[in-house]
Formats: sequence, C-alpha cells, structure tokens
Amino acid sequence: MKNLLSVAIQASIEAGQAILEIYKTDFDVAYKEDQSPLTMADKQAHAIIEGYIQKTGIPILSEEGRSIPYAERKRWKQLWIVDPLDGTKEFVNRNDEFTVNIALIENGKPKLGVIYAPVLDILYFGSSDGAFRLLKASQTVTTNHENAKKLPIENDSSFYTILASRSHQNQETQDFIIELEQDNPNTQIVSKGSSLKLCMIAEGTADIYPRFAPTMEWDIAAGHAIVNASGGKVSLESDYEKELRYNKEDLLNPWFVARRR
Repeated sequence: MKNLLSVAIQASIEAGQAILEIYKTDFDVAYKEDQSPLTMADKQAHAIIEGYIQKTGIPILSEEGRSIPYAERKRWKQLWIVDPLDGTKEFVNRNDEFTVNIALIENGKPKLGVIYAPVLDILYFGSSDGAFRLLKASQTVTTNHENAKKLPIENDSSFYTILASRSHQNQETQDFIIELEQDNPNTQIVSKGSSLKLCMIAEGTADIYPRFAPTMEWDIAAGHAIVNASGGKVSLESDYEKELRYNKEDLLNPWFVARRR
C-alpha cells in the first residue's frame, strides 16, 4: 500500500505543477454536454496521472478518461478513481481553490486518498497509516510521513463550523444548515471550493459538510479516504450508518454528510 501511496503522491504533484503552468496563462475553456467547463489543464493532468498509475496494473476510472461500461467495471475488485482537476469552476474563476484527486478503491470502499492543491502547495493524504497534511509539498514531497502533520490537528475554535460549497447551494442545504444552527448556537458557515471541504473535515478545522447536490464518484472518493483515515465519517444523508460506495453502476453519488465526529 505504501508503494501505491507513493505513486499517487508523485502523480498528484506532477499533475498539479502542470496545471499551475496553464493557470498562469490566458487559457481557453470548452464546455461538456452537461455544460461543465473543461480546460487543457484537465486533459494534461489526466495524461500525467494515467502515465503514473497505469504502471500499477490497477484499472483507472477518471473523469477525463474513456467511458467504461459497468459490465466491465463490475469485475474490478480494485481501481483508481481520479479527478485530474477538481473544481474546474474555481480554476476558471481563478480563486485558487482547485485540487488534484486520486483514490484507490477496494471492493467499493476508499482505502487510499491523495488530494493536492497546486496554488496552495498543500498535499493531503490518507491510508491505513492515518491521515496527513504536508505544506510546501512540491518542495518537500516525501514517500513517508516524517515531514507531514498527522490529522486531525488540534483545533481550539469555540465555533461549530459548517462547510458550504462555493459553487453549489440549494434550499435543502440551507434548511439543513438552519437546523444545525438551532442545535449549535455558536456556529459559523465557511464556503470553500472543490474537495478542500473534505480536507477541512479531516483536519478538524470544520465539523460538518452537508452535500445535498449532485457529485460524481471522482469528486469525493479521495476526500472520503482521507476523512476516514483521520477518524471522521462520510455517510448517506438518509442513514448515518451507511457510507458512500464506489464503482457503482450509476457513478452519481447520493446526498451525503461528512462529519468530524
């Protein structure tokens, strides 16, 4: 597992640096059939990550890869789930809150996750050894944990911190937040883009992240693995005891809630 983690870390850093080079330019934006944005950065990052993890012999399910029929995928006991550029809207809007997401799934469960935020140069990763955060990751990247901070970190905040998506809000989410505010008088709401919300749950700098809007498996898998490794939980909104599953026939996730405790 450590070798696989090392490969995923190296892939995420290199892909992130390629994304940064494009981020500095006046890049073009195309749109997919669902009107979600697509840039050259998505495509380049996908190619770099694929080049790394193909060598592991484990199949890949990527947002920017080929569409793979469920008849083929359902036989996979292990697979990589990849979002080469999570938060493309954040990338296009240039607010710096986008990430590279790589997860290893075994029998439908997230076992390993890596999230790299290129502009922030912060790496988050989680496995059976725990969850970690590494600052200045492109300068100090390591295959072990000696330079990384174990998560969750100590958090002395007296606030109950609720996370909200910067790009996706709806009435269901607002109603849920109102209930949380009634149960927790000292609350604050923080908006954040991409999978950085799940990283904040893993850090312990946020308490809860309700997501009552569409997400795909590659949006969440890496963050789910890191939250689990930190001692948090990502469960169905309708049933706290049931966690999200991966490599489903329908790659659209159900509504979920990520919790620190």
